Amino acid sequence: MAVSAPDPSSDTRPLTPALLLGVLGVVFGDIGTSPLYALRASLLHFSADGLERWEILGVLSLIFWSLILVVTVKYVLLVLRADNRGEGGILALMALAQRVARSDRSRRLVVLAGIIGAALFFGDGIITPAISVLSAVEGLHTISPVFDSVVIPISLVILVGLFLVQYRGTHGLGKVFGPITAVWFATLGILGLIELIKEPEVLVALSPHHALTFCVRYKLAAFVALGSVVLAVTGAEALYADMGHFGARPIRFAWLWFVLPSLTLNYLGQGALLLANPLALENPFYLLAPEWLRLPLVVLATLATIIASQAMISGAFSIARQCVQMGFLPRLVVRHTSETEEGQIYMPQINYALLIGVVILVLSFHNSDSLAAAYGIAVTGTFLCTSMLAGMVLRRRFGWSRLSVAAITVPLFLLDLSFFISNVLKVPDGGWVPLVLGAVLFTMMLTWRRGRDLLFDRFRQDSLPLKSFLARLPQSRTLRVPGIAVFMTGQADYLPNALLHNLKHNKVLHERVLFVTVINDDVPQAAERREVTEMAPGIHRVILHYGFQESPNIPRELESLPGVDFDPMQASYFLGRETLVAAAVPKLSRWQQALFSVMSRNALPATEFFRIPSDRVVELGVRVAI
Repeated sequence: MAVSAPDPSSDTRPLTPALLLGVLGVVFGDIGTSPLYALRASLLHFSADGLERWEILGVLSLIFWSLILVVTVKYVLLVLRADNRGEGGILALMALAQRVARSDRSRRLVVLAGIIGAALFFGDGIITPAISVLSAVEGLHTISPVFDSVVIPISLVILVGLFLVQYRGTHGLGKVFGPITAVWFATLGILGLIELIKEPEVLVALSPHHALTFCVRYKLAAFVALGSVVLAVTGAEALYADMGHFGARPIRFAWLWFVLPSLTLNYLGQGALLLANPLALENPFYLLAPEWLRLPLVVLATLATIIASQAMISGAFSIARQCVQMGFLPRLVVRHTSETEEGQIYMPQINYALLIGVVILVLSFHNSDSLAAAYGIAVTGTFLCTSMLAGMVLRRRFGWSRLSVAAITVPLFLLDLSFFISNVLKVPDGGWVPLVLGAVLFTMMLTWRRGRDLLFDRFRQDSLPLKSFLARLPQSRTLRVPGIAVFMTGQADYLPNALLHNLKHNKVLHERVLFVTVINDDVPQAAERREVTEMAPGIHRVILHYGFQESPNIPRELESLPGVDFDPMQASYFLGRETLVAAAVPKLSRWQQALFSVMSRNALPATEFFRIPSDRVVELGVRVAI
């Protein structure tokens, strides 16, 4: 019996104000706070001998065309097409690319790109809340030097409070944050428009020749500017990762008709202010506002940066669950926060890991200027991975010609590569932080994936094929006892070790036996949930399919199996608990074995992950050499 899941990619929901407010509150928070620091950070590199008109216009042009090419063309118009049944993010894109890969080597490279992109995304997710909130609270400097000593304490209180309310879910937060974000973007646009009216000549920065002139005149030194210009597009990957929460259509609409115009007006307004008064580089964003408005603007900016942090946190939850379901991380706690939206979740372990990392960064770097050096390399690394995977998907899944794919993706890839190289220059000044975080997470994910593969290989070597066991069963005269035995096994064609140990020690087999295998498909929601096969009288093989957006519930599925009389009060669940030991010729190095063992011990118990009643579980230990 097949249970069909709806296809989220065919989203025909009306674009209601409530939906668009939710999108603003969750998806665009990160990129919406870039005006706080992006233009200033980009121009600071060239301000030692004063700013010239062509420098201001050149950097403004670079920022505007980065928004157009990276966010609008690449993500909003192209990458959002590559949804995995409505779900986005680097791992959803990796799953699509895996399906169209034509060789094992290509599949391995696709997986490697996906793991690197996911690892860097988590590194970015730690830096974003720290730099966003710090940059907003630092606006207090423009009001009075008295506030200098309270910037860090206030920032920490805000950040800790944000992470502590994550259990309420993105749906509830979106309701609160959406109206605030709408006011924020409207304020950005109005402040920029007022200054733009005073200095309309800044509009010439919309011409790309100013960006080209800047790069030609500064030559290699222009890479320094690019390393900060990329701050204007941070949040684009979160935009893609959060697609599963709301769908692509409302994200496109909100970006093209509200977010992009507001950001463009604000950057142009800051540029106009600097053309009139280069000394405004001290803080061009806050100096756009009249003095009486700056304190309310600090409060609004702080609220907006809280929302910016929320965009990354929501994206981190989505990516983390995909990592678990795709076998890159051990089982983690996943709590659903909405009765209607499967993608809206809360993951306490990820939440508190991010919180610890954010607090350490704030206490270590002290201000947003220092953190700006650490920001960007993780984003641009993920950009590169996304460009490579998107090109493969557009060519082989959507059937684009090679010429079309090359004409579109090669220039975008070269732009991403330029951003990445420019950020490599910042490694000594703090860019090492996301690289270290990414390397640690990459090592953990690769080790877990490799360890699980070796574990399954060992099971297949040591286990008896299921058909061989069933063929011998009539001659074995095994005693059958009343009840239902459910054996969880990761290998549907092999006999679970738990059954062998049960026969060895208890000498009995239940009247009804279910061999249950859970398969995680590389789609958000499985099209067919249950496969049931009767292998012998009273013995069934059950394969349950789940997508990476779904959380398994084994008892519920077993109660509704077609053709199987399942009484939950008579069922006993048999699970194997592996103790890992080194093989005579180990296939993992000693440190990898230690890391894999630690991750295994700290994984969420199978009973809780599969929602199996703990009072009906029998665990049988088994030593596995890898």
